[in-house]
Amino acid sequence: MDLQDLKKLERRIKTIRKGAEELTVLASSFPAVERNAKRILATVKMLEINVSDLVPHVPHLKVRRCSMGKEGR
Repeated sequence: MDLQDLKKLERRIKTIRKGAEELTVLASSFPAVERNAKRILATVKMLEINVSDLVPHVPHLKVRRCSMGKEGR
C-alpha cells in the first residue's frame, strides 16, 4: 500500500465520520438510531487509529478524539 492509497483511505474515513456525525444530529429524537450512530463514530475512531498506525511519519494524518457521551463509554 502506497501513500496515495493511504490518502484515499483517509478521505473515505473522513466521509464516513461526517455522515455518522450528521446522522447523530438528525437522529436526536430517535434514541436507538442516535446510539447506533455513536457506535459508528467509535468504529470510525478505530479506523483513524489504524490508518495513523500505518503511517506515523506522515504529519497530515491526524487522529480525532471520539465525542461519545456517557452511554458510549
